[in-house]
Amino acid sequence: MSFPSYPQYRTVDLGWLRQIPATWKSGAFKRLIDIQNGADHKKVQQDEGYPVYGSGGPFTCSSEFLYDGEAVLLGRKGTIDQPLHVDGPFWTVDTMYWAKIRDGVCGRFAYYVATVIPFAYYKTNTAVPSMTQRALSDHVVPLPPFAEQRAIATFLDHQTAQIDAAIAAQRSLIALLVEQQSSKTVRSVTQGLNGDTLRKVDIGWIRSIAEAWSVIPIRKVARLESGHTPSRSKPEYWTVGECTIPWFTLADINQVRSGQRIWVEATANNISPLGLANSSARLLPVQTVFLSRTASVGFSGIMATEMAVSQDFAAWVCGDRLLPEYLLLCLRAMKPEFERLMMGSTHKTIYMPDIEKLTIPLPPIEEQREIVDQLLGLKTKSERLVDRAQANIALLRERRAALITAAVTGKIDVRDHHHTDDREAA
Repeated sequence: MSFPSYPQYRTVDLGWLRQIPATWKSGAFKRLIDIQNGADHKKVQQDEGYPVYGSGGPFTCSSEFLYDGEAVLLGRKGTIDQPLHVDGPFWTVDTMYWAKIRDGVCGRFAYYVATVIPFAYYKTNTAVPSMTQRALSDHVVPLPPFAEQRAIATFLDHQTAQIDAAIAAQRSLIALLVEQQSSKTVRSVTQGLNGDTLRKVDIGWIRSIAEAWSVIPIRKVARLESGHTPSRSKPEYWTVGECTIPWFTLADINQVRSGQRIWVEATANNISPLGLANSSARLLPVQTVFLSRTASVGFSGIMATEMAVSQDFAAWVCGDRLLPEYLLLCLRAMKPEFERLMMGSTHKTIYMPDIEKLTIPLPPIEEQREIVDQLLGLKTKSERLVDRAQANIALLRERRAALITAAVTGKIDVRDHHHTDDREAA
């Protein structure tokens, strides 16, 4: 959909913007909003249920509020590019700013302006991106007349709602595809592909399996290994240039977190042969299956090259009765079992004695191969659809951002567009 431009423009020098419609003014952001500091959330009482923003929020646990009315919330650190529009009583913590809407200003327009602030102009040297209240207040923005502010906000409310609905639909599709793949995996590694007669079992994470299959601890058909970290106090173990052995640690867990990737070969860190020789870690062969058991628990993959692992992992070297890919599929089907076995309040862990007891259904090797071939084929098709949906989401987000920028900077004239939509709807 294309939108018209304004009849005339004038040149401005806002650093991030070079022209605005001829009838618009420009000025500091503080002419639209009055920015205030948030307050210490530890003072909040947990009863009345006003929304509290920041520190992991929004959540409802405040017995009082900082402000009751329309406002724009802006992050001070980290989330500086993710403003919020609120209307009603709220509390916001001291890691955020909140801003009253000035008289004669459309609050939704002020919010949309906040979403297009070019934060790259205000980079700080701190590890966490931040922006001072003064920099926000003095940032120069376009200032259209109130009627146009309201028209722009109405237009963007309508357009962004449509885009957000399309994004939500794509996310729902991804969730459905992931759930279908997960359900198919569980069924296939417990009941087979051919609708075989089932028998009841009690191995924790399943209650029935194909009648002809065995139930067996993984350690009976695969050698169980764990890992280790060579001593950090021995610099010779970590000599640059001599660390040539891939070493899979929690720093690499994102490679397999989504469940889309099976094989891994690159690691963030390597260790030296000397460090390996003087630790409990072992060099594990290609096709070793690993499982994270500490902190980020329950993520699995298969080694595409020889590597070692840290103590945060269990690993299995499969024997001739067990395919590595089939074991991986079993591990990925066992999520409820891992959740049951995790211990610790903040630092979740599955301890090695429980790892040693993990049990799986075991069909004959040829049937394992059939299950692997079918599931991995379906997984490839599903991942193509997921990738397409994620690409669609990225394009929709880009369109949303571009549309907001174009509208609030006057690149497009939307003054009459919402009226046309209303007439068409009528």
